[in-house]
Amino acid sequence: MSALAVESGRGAQQAGWAAELELSFARVQGRTALVRNWHRGPLAVQRAFYPEADGLAHVYLLHPPGGIVSGDQLSVQVDVARGARALLTTPAATKFYRSDGRVAEQKQLLRVRAGASLEWLPQETILFGSAQARTHTRVELEPSAIFCGWDLVCLGRAASGDAFSSGRLQQSFEIWQGERPLWIERSDFDATAPVMRAPWGLAGQRVFGTFVCTVESAAGVAAARAAVDSLERSELFAVSQLRGGIVCRYLGGSTERARQVFAQAWAALRPIVLGREASPPRIWLT
Repeated sequence: MSALAVESGRGAQQAGWAAELELSFARVQGRTALVRNWHRGPLAVQRAFYPEADGLAHVYLLHPPGGIVSGDQLSVQVDVARGARALLTTPAATKFYRSDGRVAEQKQLLRVRAGASLEWLPQETILFGSAQARTHTRVELEPSAIFCGWDLVCLGRAASGDAFSSGRLQQSFEIWQGERPLWIERSDFDATAPVMRAPWGLAGQRVFGTFVCTVESAAGVAAARAAVDSLERSELFAVSQLRGGIVCRYLGGSTERARQVFAQAWAALRPIVLGREASPPRIWLT
């Protein structure tokens, strides 16, 4: 999900903010409705938008304070009922500010029921130098449910001279269908560790991402590869067919390019895995 950050004055607080958001979607009178919207603390959503003809709901997740600092604990839970279809995105990047030693944590639990689909397409997560962050995303699918979602990360801020020379990001991204794991990835990026510069790691790049669609399709793999046929010299992009889905990977130096590449792959995959043409959220264009 996305959050902006508050300036470091709030970092002086002894306790971070705890925030929770619970959303439920269901099919109501021919379209997907947001039937539960409960929150505690500074997490919220706008009303659902319906830019597509068949009533698929577009929803924007908001963090009004502007971001995540030391000790903050953010939790999002989304439930998409049988036959419902939802797309969730964010109006801006998630920003983890520098840490006073405490870890800031963000958790997402996404449940998609039989015959339903969820597109989880947040903008990137940006870690400021010396940030201490932990993120965990767990997706639980019933049979015939479809999930398409990505996670984009930028370590440091090149334009501001922040090279992320200290700090740490621990990530967990899991997709389960019942008791069967479709995707389990755990990552640990310590600014001082070999993974940051080694060829088998980030190779000195600062922007990376993973995009997973839980539909097996050779045509989808070919379409995603063809959609991203032009890369900068320093970029890497790969598409793989795994048992239970398609995985796209990006590694490079620009969040703008990462968003562009994943949006191209999503637009190519969507007609194949979800049977609908791409309809980019309006917030992406502002």
